[in-house]
Amino acid sequence: MAAFDLPADALVPGAASDTVTAMGRWLRHLGAERRLSPKTLEAYGRDVRVFLGFLSGHNGEAVSLKAMGEAAPRDVRAFMARRRADGLDARSIGRALAAVRSFTRFLEREGEGRMAAFSAVRTPKAARRLPRPLNVAAARRVASAGTREHDDAELWVIARDAAVLALLYGSGLRISEALGLRQKDAPLPGGPGQVTVLGKGAKVRQVPVIAKVADAIADYRRLCPFARGADDPLFVGVKGGPLSPRIIQLAMQRLRGALGLPETATPHALRHSFATHLLGRGGDLRSIQELLGHASLSTTQIYTEVDTAALLRVYESAHPRA
Repeated sequence: MAAFDLPADALVPGAASDTVTAMGRWLRHLGAERRLSPKTLEAYGRDVRVFLGFLSGHNGEAVSLKAMGEAAPRDVRAFMARRRADGLDARSIGRALAAVRSFTRFLEREGEGRMAAFSAVRTPKAARRLPRPLNVAAARRVASAGTREHDDAELWVIARDAAVLALLYGSGLRISEALGLRQKDAPLPGGPGQVTVLGKGAKVRQVPVIAKVADAIADYRRLCPFARGADDPLFVGVKGGPLSPRIIQLAMQRLRGALGLPETATPHALRHSFATHLLGRGGDLRSIQELLGHASLSTTQIYTEVDTAALLRVYESAHPRA
């Protein structure tokens, strides 16, 4: 974030130098104090830059901190209307508004004046989207190396992809959490065992690993042709460097085609499948929250709606009076 210290308007088109400098302090605060991930910081910074560019065009001058304080609710509503015209949905507009509010609250704490306009505007209500999990049979096939036995990829690559996908489904990890594991984190074959993962907000949690997943990881490590140190990435690319999430997304894309799965069958859908299948078999919601690393139980509760929706579909398709 050091670049935001430079008083160069070109870094944030439409922003005056004092606003650019304040953005740098704000982003460093979010990274150091709030411990937000680099990707979240990037998204927050991008949303605020878009807002400043809009406000500059709206007012016809570079946006200084003084101009931020003088913004009216109608200016914020005009920004939201522009983003809607750009094709953004309510969820994306709400995220952009949350980023701008975070910046203005920081400015208030820094003594830059009251910025009431940003809290006076209501966040657009987004339609709640239910996760789209795979069924149990499909999730198992996706996470099996045998599904790609006729693939022309190298055997160790097939084993690697299967091990990553097995972790996502078997332990409910985010793809970034799985690819952030080190060699020393690998569970012992024959499990069950556990892995320590670094989740959102730099929160550490222990996640159990069932025997089949531990064995899939062990198979991949046995076949991997690269020498590995304890602190090296557990999952590597074809040149031995850290594995890109895009490679796993492409592997999942190929599996979708081979297995006839819908577009919603993504690596993250395996995490949804983990939670939904646990809940459907009597898993405790609070325990599932801990396994997923959700900060709030309300985030985990969405899976109860998924499970209820599935039951209703079964009822409607099978009951003679439905």
